[in-house]
Amino acid sequence: MDKDTHITDVIFRVDTSKDFKGTVFALLPHEVCDKKGHVTSYQHVGQHSGADYHHCIKTSRLAKESEYKDLKIEMESLGYNFNILTRQNYSKYLESYRKR
Repeated sequence: MDKDTHITDVIFRVDTSKDFKGTVFALLPHEVCDKKGHVTSYQHVGQHSGADYHHCIKTSRLAKESEYKDLKIEMESLGYNFNILTRQNYSKYLESYRKR
């Protein structure tokens, strides 16, 4: 698959909650996926889904590059072209939300 020319903002996180502790996932913090304001997320198991950004931030920590390397490679094989961030730009989020 060809790499997307669109640059996608991403935040890689590691879940710290009881049930999913250690699971690495990606948040696409500026891609609103529903009317509730959820953002797109991605992980090895389950692939794409909607996620509550604030809940995910509260129940996870930033992933180290060594932790998210495999997930990044998987997503790039789907065509993603990333801009890796550490937090959401709320103005960009609101812009995406208003377009829904």
